[in-house]
Amino acid sequence: MTKIEILKQHFGHETFRPFQEEAVDAILGGRDLLMILPTGGGKSLCYQLPTLMMPGVTVVVSPLLALMHDQVTALRDQGIAAAMLGSMQSMAEQRVTLDRLRRGELKLLYVAPERLANDFFSRMLETLPINFFVIDEAHCVSEWGHEFRQDYRRLSMLRERFGRIPIAAFTATATAEVERDIAEQLRLRDPVRVRGSLYRKNLTVTARHRLGDGRGQLLELLAAHRGESGIIYTLSRKQTESLAEFLRGKGHKAAAFHAGLEAHEKRRVYEAFLADEIETVVATVAFGMGIDKSNIRYVAHMSLPKSVENYYQEIGRAGRDGLEAETLLLFGAQDLLMQRRFIDDLPESAYKDHAYDKLQALWRLCAGELCRHKALAAYFGEVLDECGNRCDNCLIPSSEQLEITEAARKFLSAAWRSGQRFGTGYLIDLLRGSRDRRILANGHETLSVYGIGKDLDKKQWGVVADRLLELGATTLNEHKGVLLTSRGAEILKGHEAVVIRRERMETKTPSRRPLVESDSHEDFDRELFERLRVLRKEIAKEHGLPPYVVFSDKTLRELALHRPTNREEMLAIHGIGEVKFERYGEAFLALLKE
Repeated sequence: MTKIEILKQHFGHETFRPFQEEAVDAILGGRDLLMILPTGGGKSLCYQLPTLMMPGVTVVVSPLLALMHDQVTALRDQGIAAAMLGSMQSMAEQRVTLDRLRRGELKLLYVAPERLANDFFSRMLETLPINFFVIDEAHCVSEWGHEFRQDYRRLSMLRERFGRIPIAAFTATATAEVERDIAEQLRLRDPVRVRGSLYRKNLTVTARHRLGDGRGQLLELLAAHRGESGIIYTLSRKQTESLAEFLRGKGHKAAAFHAGLEAHEKRRVYEAFLADEIETVVATVAFGMGIDKSNIRYVAHMSLPKSVENYYQEIGRAGRDGLEAETLLLFGAQDLLMQRRFIDDLPESAYKDHAYDKLQALWRLCAGELCRHKALAAYFGEVLDECGNRCDNCLIPSSEQLEITEAARKFLSAAWRSGQRFGTGYLIDLLRGSRDRRILANGHETLSVYGIGKDLDKKQWGVVADRLLELGATTLNEHKGVLLTSRGAEILKGHEAVVIRRERMETKTPSRRPLVESDSHEDFDRELFERLRVLRKEIAKEHGLPPYVVFSDKTLRELALHRPTNREEMLAIHGIGEVKFERYGEAFLALLKE
């Protein structure tokens, strides 16, 4: 069979997505491959398709058991012989898989990196006709990456023990530094390098200063996505549980997920989310990396993520089916200070300096008022010309910006004249003319800045202080005293203006800006779409599968839009190939004919 025939029969697509065919051809040509393609770009197909055209078995190294399990489940449903070896299986199940492997009955074998360190397993692999190795989540190889894993570092042994067998490495994110490190550590030989654009045109990216605990802002997001799947990230186990309980009290189907839960409870939440029985998972970063669920419509962060790389991967879990999705990041200056303290505790090293740089890059992305898609692309070395108004900054007209230069100069002057020793709260009291005993004890009621800021309330002055910190005009000493930087000095002298979103200085909660509709949001029959979702859920339950494995939301939308009446028309729908039609087609056709 040709590439296109396999693409249609097993994967239900008429054509390749951008960059996929180039990667497939590299593997078929026996070349090493390094592919950097955003989540949702279709990396898995790039190695799943060529193995069907080659003799032998493909060994896929993946870091998460849940991801391996989901991919194996989906492959089997597509009629592809796949299996995994992992600790979640019994010894009897593992023996069955090994026997099938020796008999040549498998095309794809998924394993965790630590299994390759097992000498018995490695010797057994040497007896098999392996066509190529796949290293998924290859950024884990690099100590400069955001998820470095020592077991991945040891994968250089593949070149030592299986020297002539090609290696294909895949990741969604990699800076130029991490890309070089991946190639060096895996000892790739003149690899074909394929790098797709980081721009996800179906994602609306929003970052907001957190108002209070942020729950009001979060409820506005969820109100726009009733009945849809989403993930909310928090920093701690306690926060996941309290927020999930709060959301349930507001009528949302929500559950908490964190590393401290019992294994059976984690599995229950995970499977209920895949089955669309739970709409929202409130989680720490322990949840998500291995999720293959395609119909996640929103991802929210209640505080700063660990890094730009982590943030990009986490928001990438939304909209994997190519349909519109929304992301929301809520943050505050205290998040920055907390993460800085974590880094301060590290021993002096190049890694510590690197961590400071990564934190500053993250803060500039969140606090900046330029296009967020362009800022993300620039971080990874890509120049993006146009984001198509898919971020909050690009959606805000200049009329909604406010110049606060005068207030900024007053705040900087207060910090300077009081000796750059005092914190934000003290300086605000000083500007507002407070008779606080500390101000009187220090004699600061005699300063020229005393009482010159009564026109703004405490909250507004706090916003001015945050904005100066964001711009790098101020910094804080170890006692949280406000210090001026060279940029702050320029602002104080009147050499630079300071602007801010008008809504940040308003005392009322800003209204939510509606999600911009993407081109993929066509005028489909929504009532029919919901009936198709119900049928999909019933079929999925009957077969013991997650609903999105049966058909994606994108497929259901096309069915509701085009209403096929026979086999040929249905095979023309995105995501429906011969195998899928034989299993589920008649049931959906029957509903469409009603």
